Amino acid sequence: MLDGMNSVIAGQQLNDKIGMELVELGPDRVVATMPVQGNLQPYGLLHGGANATLAEALGSTIAALNAGEGRVAMGLELSCTHHRAVREGTVTGVATPLHIGRGTITADIVLTDDQGRRTCSARLTCVVRDRPPAG
Repeated sequence: MLDGMNSVIAGQQLNDKIGMELVELGPDRVVATMPVQGNLQPYGLLHGGANATLAEALGSTIAALNAGEGRVAMGLELSCTHHRAVREGTVTGVATPLHIGRGTITADIVLTDDQGRRTCSARLTCVVRDRPPAG
């Protein structure tokens, strides 16, 4: 659970609904997987929105890890290019920071299939702000 998140909100996370599982967590690299099953569009392919959800989750996580004490990061702009269709298995996402600044953090996110083929390239820019006071 994220620091300060109430239990009602914690139980409603989109990451859980897409089946995302964190594999590696650090300020220089965040890795997670997502099953294709349960995240399909009507033609039986992995939904592009599922790719975007995984990419945003990874990018915002790396931004939060680099935001600094008393600071929060929130998604500002997400760009995804879907290179290859995926019909089964697992997608793995790897996020690395491209820019870490006081006001913005940008992450590069690469999604690959079980054969290691790039399926999606994404870039997320997060705005970084002082954490609002509790209350």
